[in-house]
Amino acid sequence: MTLTYAEWTEALREDRLLGLACSCGHTNGTPTGACPHCGNRDLERVELPMTGVVHTETTIQVPPAGVAERGYQVGVVELGDARVMGRFGDEHAAIGDEVALAGVVEGDDGHPGPLFERV
Repeated sequence: MTLTYAEWTEALREDRLLGLACSCGHTNGTPTGACPHCGNRDLERVELPMTGVVHTETTIQVPPAGVAERGYQVGVVELGDARVMGRFGDEHAAIGDEVALAGVVEGDDGHPGPLFERV
């Protein structure tokens, strides 16, 4: 089963996170044509958990023009077996913090991204 970028972003805008699970045990948090671990193309669409743990984070001190007026924090969140990159809300999130999907950040280019808040 496939998961297109359009389907992934539609689900995100509906406050759902979708991923693709492989029979090798790996789950990918974004659309892909094949498992990045084994190359299998027979992937199963799955709903990802809405809460997870911050795997890594960084703060963008000088944002690109048109992205934000001030610095912001981004990171990778472990959602069960999958990892998803997203943006964090105004409260600082540290590695190991539990976070939950809190909405969507819409870029000027119309591409959405997950917004996570500390739990």
